[in-house]
Amino acid sequence: MSRNARINALLLLAVAALAVLPLVLGLGDHKEEPFAGADAEAETAITEIEPDYEPWFSPLYEPPSGEIESALFALQAALGAGVLAYYFGLRRGRRQGEQRAVAAAEAAAAPRDTPEGD
Repeated sequence: MSRNARINALLLLAVAALAVLPLVLGLGDHKEEPFAGADAEAETAITEIEPDYEPWFSPLYEPPSGEIESALFALQAALGAGVLAYYFGLRRGRRQGEQRAVAAAEAAAAPRDTPEGD
């Protein structure tokens, strides 16, 4: 197994552990919503500290349900991943193009060992 394959396997194992361990260990079982988002956690903490707190502003758009909110979040994540993948692909393609151009220039500048006609 090559070094890169071992690193990839370890990274995949780490990601799987991060996804499974909280479920196996029962983290969040004492809460009403065990895996609520950071916004909900912050709102709960603020209302515990200051029960009369009023937000400074309201959201521009409030999705009608949690499912739509989750779908919009997933769409946002997919678009971000697409932009990052495009950027890194473009960068790699440019680097490969530069390497090919350098190799072609070196090949053109190298003397040829072809026999000349008598």
